[in-house]
Amino acid sequence: MTAETSQTLDRGLRVLKLLADTDHGLTVTELSHRLGVNRTVVYRLLATLEQHALVRRDLGGRARVGLGVLGLGRQVHPLVREAAMPALRSLAEDIGATAHLTLVDGAEALAVAVVEPTWTDYHVAYRAGFRHPLERGAAGKAILSARRQIAVAEPGPGYTLTHGELEAGACGAAAPLLGVTGVEGSVGVVMLSDVVPERVGARVMEAAREVAEALR
Repeated sequence: MTAETSQTLDRGLRVLKLLADTDHGLTVTELSHRLGVNRTVVYRLLATLEQHALVRRDLGGRARVGLGVLGLGRQVHPLVREAAMPALRSLAEDIGATAHLTLVDGAEALAVAVVEPTWTDYHVAYRAGFRHPLERGAAGKAILSARRQIAVAEPGPGYTLTHGELEAGACGAAAPLLGVTGVEGSVGVVMLSDVVPERVGARVMEAAREVAEALR
């Protein structure tokens, strides 16, 4: 800690991070051990976070992330969208296809930013807010592929190609966002074509890296 930082705020944020990393919640004792502070400090931190609905405690006394974080989360998409737009514009213009940034929302893939090319005679209409299962389409499958790579600690191909899974006659290519804490998503393109040109895979990987850098 430095003179310019708040120890109490730091501990509160660490509590939220610890709770976000567990599905079953943590007890006061467990939090005390992980934070390296006494139980009284943890009680005070939890009480303050509960007042803001950022933490809730169940009947067994285990603390979990509260619904108040959803209100904060709603402000994330506009910030992520703004950071991703330069890379998406460049990708759309370069490939001549609709480019998109897709994030995980529960069991679905949610398009949060879309850029259409300006110079093509026709392209796929793909709107921000479009949802589809993670198991369908290049955007969702790229995210699932990244999860598997992390689980087995082995590198994969880096991008995913699909054809006709979300729209007949349309194919897609997407690469996952990697190394961005708290953000799980992918960058990709969708086009009207029988096959994805060979260079597209490498190009969406490059765009995904650019977006990841902008979000770090």
